Amino acid sequence: MRISLYIYAEINYKPKYTIMNKLLKSKTLLFFVCAFFVSSFAMAQKKGEPLASPRDSVSGKVAGANIKIWYGSPSVKGRKIFGDLEPYGKVYRAGANEATTFTTDKDITVEGKKLAAGTYAFFVIPVASGKWTVIFNKTAKQWGAFKYDESKDALRVMVTPKTIAKQERMVYKLTKGGFSMDWDTTSVPVSVK
Repeated sequence: MRISLYIYAEINYKPKYTIMNKLLKSKTLLFFVCAFFVSSFAMAQKKGEPLASPRDSVSGKVAGANIKIWYGSPSVKGRKIFGDLEPYGKVYRAGANEATTFTTDKDITVEGKKLAAGTYAFFVIPVASGKWTVIFNKTAKQWGAFKYDESKDALRVMVTPKTIAKQERMVYKLTKGGFSMDWDTTSVPVSVK
C-alpha cells in the first residue's frame, strides 16, 4: 500500500514551479491584453472631434491645365504664424503634416518660368519683407520639409506676398491667373500661364 501511494504521488506530483509558470504566463497575457486595450482607447480619435489640421484640396482649370493642390489646413489659433511658428528664411511645407502637393496635367508657365506636367511637393520660404521663394520639388511624397532636398527642385520662383483680412484656417484658391496660399493675414499669389 505504501508503495502504491508513493507511486501515485510520484505520478500526480506537480512541482510548484510549473504551477507558478502557468500563473505567470496567464498574468503576463492578461497584462498585454489590458495594455493593448488601454493603448487602443488612448490613441483613438474622439468621435465627432475634428482633426487639428484636416486634409483639404482645391482643383480646377488654370491656363488650360487641370491643377490640383492637396494640403493640410492648419489654423492660426491665436499664434503669430510667419516669423514665429514658421520662421523667416526657412523652407516651409506650405501646409500641415505631409508636404503640400501640386499637380498639373500639362506643362505650364509659373511666374514666367516653365514647369513640366507632373506632381510636385510645394514649399515656400517666407521672409520678413520683400519677395518670398516658391518651390516646386520633384519629391512629391514627403513628411513636411524635414527631408527637403534643394537638388530635387524642379522650379524656384520669387513672388510678392500681400496682406489680407485675417484667414483663420489655411486655404488655397485657384484663379484664372494662377493660385494663392492664404493664411493668417498673408496671401502668397502665384501666377500661372
